[in-house]
Amino acid sequence: MAQVTARPFAAGDGAACLALFDGNVPRFFAADERAEFEAFLAGPALGPDPYLVLDQDGALVGCGGLSRAPGTRRVSLSWGMVDRARQGQGLGRMLTETRLALARTLPGIDTVALNTSQHTQGFYARFGFAVEKITPDGFGPGLDRWDMILRL
Repeated sequence: MAQVTARPFAAGDGAACLALFDGNVPRFFAADERAEFEAFLAGPALGPDPYLVLDQDGALVGCGGLSRAPGTRRVSLSWGMVDRARQGQGLGRMLTETRLALARTLPGIDTVALNTSQHTQGFYARFGFAVEKITPDGFGPGLDRWDMILRL
């Protein structure tokens, strides 16, 4: 695999992140989630929660962040995705490990939460995430929502 680096999201990364999203519809995201993701991308560079991109030789190949629940000891993995054509090459693992390492540096955080689908829940289980709740069709028809947590 060519050199991959994780760096903070920059304002100019929005279009590439949306392209990653589009490439992961409908298997990993429902098409109607796009507007929510687009609105999210309008704010992370200015907000307190970190959002990262994976850069591989100048191409944006992944993105994902952390969102802290105010007044809690919990962060959530937010909007994580990898270029569909590059899945299975370790980029998702790198993105997840980078975000978990970042979560461990945040004062007072003892839990990482996420919501994912039936297609990726096994991937996160390998990091120690446990299922809290499953909602059939929670993201849309045929796309179940799996709420999972990891105690740090």
